[in-house]
Amino acid sequence: QDDIARITAKARAAGIHLLVATQRPSVDVITGTIKNNIPTRIAFMTASQIDSRTIIDTAGAERLLGRGDMLYLGNGASQPIRLQGTFVDREIDAIVDYVKARRGPRYLFDPAGLVKSAEASVSHEDELMPEVLDYLSGERHISTSKLQRVFSIGYNRAANLIDALEAKHLVSPAKGAKPREVYYSQAKKEEQTS
Repeated sequence: QDDIARITAKARAAGIHLLVATQRPSVDVITGTIKNNIPTRIAFMTASQIDSRTIIDTAGAERLLGRGDMLYLGNGASQPIRLQGTFVDREIDAIVDYVKARRGPRYLFDPAGLVKSAEASVSHEDELMPEVLDYLSGERHISTSKLQRVFSIGYNRAANLIDALEAKHLVSPAKGAKPREVYYSQAKKEEQTS
């Protein structure tokens, strides 16, 4: 008990998540120190109201149905929430194993095609980019809001254009709220076209 109390205290201080389980929810096992260091608790069906109070500080777990039925007491919550956890018994495992052994997966889509379309959408360049590059060649600083005003576009599109320009090293990285420096000049524009 002392070891569990020490581990839970250190885990809570360090931000480590611990799962601690017991089949004997009595006051001598779940001490006040342990409960203080484990603020989020789950109670499955218990034998008595006393066991329920020991785990989640309120009655109710003794009336649960079993098979994944639980009460969840979140950190700082005053009342527990009733949840249904998944319950997988041997029969379900056997059925799943049988189906997996007899038949491979039948996808509603082609997995290879999905990967290709994802890659294409990542590499897709905005059709406004050439106009933005023309505009940039005469500017020293640029910002998302300036692109919005000049090209009459929304914030998301302007931000995506700025991100693409930064990825190509044509504008400086973000410096807080200041506009970005433009590295793209008329000379670079002529280099790219020739």
